[in-house]
Formats: sequence, structure tokens, C-alpha cells
Amino acid sequence: MRLHYNGTLRTVVTAAEIPASGELRVAAGAIVTPSARDLAIERGVKIVELAAGQLPAVAPPEKTVALGADHGGFQMKELLKPVLAELGFAVYDCGVAEETPADYPDIALKVAEMVAGGQAARGVIIDGAGNGSAMAANKVPGIRAALCYDRSTARSSREHNDSNVLTLGGRLLTATQAEEVLRTWMATPFGGGRHAARIRKITEIEKRYATWTARNSNNS
Repeated sequence: MRLHYNGTLRTVVTAAEIPASGELRVAAGAIVTPSARDLAIERGVKIVELAAGQLPAVAPPEKTVALGADHGGFQMKELLKPVLAELGFAVYDCGVAEETPADYPDIALKVAEMVAGGQAARGVIIDGAGNGSAMAANKVPGIRAALCYDRSTARSSREHNDSNVLTLGGRLLTATQAEEVLRTWMATPFGGGRHAARIRKITEIEKRYATWTARNSNNS
């Protein structure tokens, strides 16, 4: 989140932006909310202030990929970062920062919210098998997460299903296989045409049950 303060653009860091571990780099003079600071202390996260010249340029959402992994996918996440950079995308690392135990739904939620919120055009999540992250991410409205394990499933998930989040099994794929899947997924456009009508039906299902949930919540 950003805030104009005394004529200058300042960064506001909230609790939602505190990673599970490691460090968080922020602009010098950033406003860290009390809850964010308390959570950082609790998690042992070091908040590092950087001068404007040290901060990477902010890429537009269409050139940004939200990338996250639990402990089962951490090593693969680090291997895939330079691949995305080579493809011309900025990477927003949603954690984890090290190979310590983490719950995949927490990471999946961070990635999915960035994509659903328009901060990143696509997201990639890696856990041990990839199934759990897909299930968690698909609970976020607007997300179509696909677990892919070869080039064919990656291509189909984009061309036919317009997937906007890719999940991978960090313990089921080799680094070479994961890179092939990622490159194929990133390069394949949505086919449109008859597939667009089917995507609209997916969205209609999502809206129907969102309305159903809201109605039943109000009646309880």
C-alpha cells in the first residue's frame, strides 16, 4: 500500500506483507504499522530499509509474477526465479524465505490474493505435491489454479482453461521438468473462442455459490 505524506510518496507496510521468515526490504522512511512490526518480531523477520536507488523498479502487473512455496517447494522456487527473470518478468516472492516448516495454504493465499487483486498477472505456487496449493488458491474468487506436471497439461491449462495460477510438485518434478512446465505455461496464450464460454460458466458457478454463502450467512 502507498500513501502520500507531506508531499512525498511513502510506503505503508501492513501485517499482511510480513513474510513467514527471513527479511523484508522496504523503502527508507517506510511507515510500518504497529501490528506489522509486532508480527515481524514474532516471526523473527528483519525489516531492512533501502534507499530509493537500491530498490528494484516496480514492474507493471502484466509483467509481474507472484511466486511462493512452502518448505517442500522452497528449493525449486529459488531455481525458477532466474527463469522468470530471463523471460522478462519481475518476481514478487511471497515466501518462504528458507526451508523451515510452513503451511501451504498460507503461501497459496498470498499468491492468489496478489493475482486476484491485480498486482500480478499470474502466480506460481510450489509445495511438495502441488495438489494442496491448487485447492487453497482456487478458493479465492477469480483464481483458476492448475496443477501441471508436463508440457501438455501446462499448455492445456492455459489454452483451454485460461489458468492464472500454476502449481507444481516440488518433490515430484526434477528441476528440468519444472522449468519445462513453467516455460510452456508462461508462453501459451489463452485460446479464446469456444473456451471463453466455458470460462464464463466457471465464473458463473463461482458467483452462484458466493451469493449462496452470503445469503445463508445473513440468515444464520
